[in-house]
Amino acid sequence: MGKTENVQMLGITVKKDEDFSEWYNQVVQKAQLADYGPVKGFMVIRPHGYALWEAIQNYFNKVMDKHKVSNAYFPLLIPESFFRKEAEHAQGFEPELAWIEKSKGEESKDEERVAIRPTSETIMYDSYAKWIRSWRDLPLRINQWCNVLRWEVKQTKLFLRTREFLWQEGHCVYATKEECDKEVRLFLDAYKKMVEELLAIPVIAGKKTDSEKFAGALYTTTIEALMPDGKSLQMGTSHNLGQGFAKSFGLKFLDEESKEQLPWQSSWGFSTRLIGSIVMVHGDDKGVVLPPRIAKQKAVIVPILFDNAKEKVLKKCSEVEKTLSSINAFVDDRENYSPGWKYSDAELKGIPLRLEIGPKDLEKKHVVVVRRDNGKKEFVKEKDIKKRVGEILEEMHSDMFNKAKKFMDANIVEAKNWSEFEKGIKSKKMVSVHFCGDASCEEEIKSETTATSRCIPFDQKKSEGKCVKCEKPSKEKVLFAKSY
Repeated sequence: MGKTENVQMLGITVKKDEDFSEWYNQVVQKAQLADYGPVKGFMVIRPHGYALWEAIQNYFNKVMDKHKVSNAYFPLLIPESFFRKEAEHAQGFEPELAWIEKSKGEESKDEERVAIRPTSETIMYDSYAKWIRSWRDLPLRINQWCNVLRWEVKQTKLFLRTREFLWQEGHCVYATKEECDKEVRLFLDAYKKMVEELLAIPVIAGKKTDSEKFAGALYTTTIEALMPDGKSLQMGTSHNLGQGFAKSFGLKFLDEESKEQLPWQSSWGFSTRLIGSIVMVHGDDKGVVLPPRIAKQKAVIVPILFDNAKEKVLKKCSEVEKTLSSINAFVDDRENYSPGWKYSDAELKGIPLRLEIGPKDLEKKHVVVVRRDNGKKEFVKEKDIKKRVGEILEEMHSDMFNKAKKFMDANIVEAKNWSEFEKGIKSKKMVSVHFCGDASCEEEIKSETTATSRCIPFDQKKSEGKCVKCEKPSKEKVLFAKSY
């Protein structure tokens, strides 16, 4: 074994169930998904990680096309006065704003201060106010894929908590609240479908409490996933912004009777933290386990070479590569690396399937197919390989989703009193409780347990009860958990 092989075979040095945080950091870096940038709080997304983001973009661009959402791009810098126009929004983002300092030789001394966008409502709505005149201009549906900057003071966690991250943010304008409400839910449901169909991660859809809603929103809806360490991860949000931004930015339109009206607005978004969720939910002690539908290269073909059959084996590998070109299968024909090393490398990076081809396989006219998620090995006849590989990939997606769903369902518990609530949170569970909805009560819960409300699930039955903390009357249950 050569020096290069020794270094790269170090692999993951901690177990997922023993030191989850360190395991996650090692997997993200060693699987070549991302790395730390030279400036604190920033990350470099490597090609293997960015390919996942591209797969998400490709999936969701089709969804937006279906719902007549157009992609656009707006400026990175936002004038200070724009933040001040919507007071609640300004207050919510003030601690995270990164201001641009003027150079000493700048001529225009009266030019106002600008900040790097933490989100784009204000800069986009300034344009919307110029574009919208009549009911014929509505609904207006625009999305942008971009980077945003929020000056976090907490410790950096690649993909999950960095100062700069990538996301999409949809911003829509409607003539009525009914239209707005309908599409707030429409895009949240689209998020849920995407996360479950592409990432194989189950989520809970619901409404945020007032304390947890987006700054400046009328209300916020969310999809929440439960990570293996018992923390909830917000996977996407969709907001009804009401008419507050319209008032602040002068958005008006003439209705069909030529009367001036204020429109209703929504915004919705998800970010590169989705990549982090894939690692946490599906990864194991060997590295990443990529859900087949999101993996760019869904299969690696490893030749088992002996001098007397080397050419024949490589030829067969090339043939299989062509047969499986639709799933971007590739031959790992790197020299000076053993098959075992190549197996470990593919496992570390999470490639869904490994195909092994050696002299004995040529004789028997089959290929060895190994699943990344469970290590299951199957001998597939050469004539059946395209069909069977497609079936195995779908089986793998289904099994990965069901495994994650089983974990989530088993780790959501109900608590009837404060003692049970504290026990559930300490046991790294997501806890369902009756809650009064009062902001001060919610702050007490957070202060005493570090748990926050994650959502009021949509699919629950209405039930009377008492708040788990203050015992005031409650008509619905809320999910609480520690979170990222």
